[in-house]
Amino acid sequence: MTSTTLTAASALPLDAERALLVGRAWKPGSLAGPVPVVVRGNQVLDLSAHYPTLAHLLEQPKVAALVTQLDGDSLGSVDELLANTQDHPDADKPFLLAPADLQVIKAAGVTFAASMLERVIEEQAGGDASKALQIRQLVTDVIGDNLRNLQPGSPQAMALKQVLIQKGMWSQYLEVGIGPDAEVFTKAPVLAAVGTGVSIGIHPASEWNNPEPEVVLAVNSRGDILGATLGNDVNLRDFEGRSALLLSKAKDNNASCAIGPFIRLFDTHFSLDDVRQCEVTLKVSGPEGYVLEGASSMAQISRDPANLVKQTLNGNHQYPDGFLLFLGTLFAPTEDRDQPGGGFTHKLGDQVEIRSDRFGALANTVTYSDRAPHWQFGLAALTDLICARATARLR
Repeated sequence: MTSTTLTAASALPLDAERALLVGRAWKPGSLAGPVPVVVRGNQVLDLSAHYPTLAHLLEQPKVAALVTQLDGDSLGSVDELLANTQDHPDADKPFLLAPADLQVIKAAGVTFAASMLERVIEEQAGGDASKALQIRQLVTDVIGDNLRNLQPGSPQAMALKQVLIQKGMWSQYLEVGIGPDAEVFTKAPVLAAVGTGVSIGIHPASEWNNPEPEVVLAVNSRGDILGATLGNDVNLRDFEGRSALLLSKAKDNNASCAIGPFIRLFDTHFSLDDVRQCEVTLKVSGPEGYVLEGASSMAQISRDPANLVKQTLNGNHQYPDGFLLFLGTLFAPTEDRDQPGGGFTHKLGDQVEIRSDRFGALANTVTYSDRAPHWQFGLAALTDLICARATARLR
């Protein structure tokens, strides 16, 4: 768990009193398991009497207005649930979970110019962090470091593509960064994401990795963008740099996808335009006293969030239970942590905090993926639980 005590004051949006926040929590008892929840005042209310999963809730028409009318039993205050949200919680008390259940967890990559350049550098370096500094200079000399205003798929972008091919600098990452088709991949299996307050996992064989602070959209099966939350798309730069075919191993490991703390639904106080303009900050506090800080502005994204949603859900691909979509990150840490030219990589025990005024904070501690609590509650367990609860209500 995180070494810093999680509280409502630190975890919730600055305007929490008017934010419409939904998510999931573990409810103890004879039918213990996850329930969809809403934050009302300082209380976390159980909505499972109305809808068995968060996905069921988010499929309802005009969900924001509906949620304001729903009531439920209190599981406790936000502070009480956060106090028990950790790797090994008290099983007799409720705690928070990642705000996703049946939704597929998708991610868009290479959506910011800065991170696009870093992916090209990873590829050119073959996953070797020691080569990154020299290659970074070479790449920026040819491509430049400001492609923010270049519209992907535009005639100008295609002209740049031809120039780069001629210079021998074309890359698969530039293809999805400035080409017409976005990179959209599956980040984690259904029910595999972790929430705030628990460990995030990096593969023990990785020697070059980093956090990726991102905004994550919540989208229903009809393609309606309902709200957003924060995410950490934990990334292994060495694995992906060696070969793009290792993307699944670089991205999808135990506890490698963190989302939370809650989904903030769109309403009269919060909209997709607020997402387009929000800033996400990152702070990594190492066990040796090291501190890394950075910021990612959504205003610098090269593909509009609505376009990324349309490239994910369309006539060629449907998501009947909805999906969550990571929008990509501007922030790719490059500063040296241990030795000159070595760049940044995680250490065990790193405290990672991703924060935005409109969403609150997602806080996790770095461990190896084989040391993080193993993922054990899957779809079979959830369907069995839903059936048992339904049977209990009929008695």
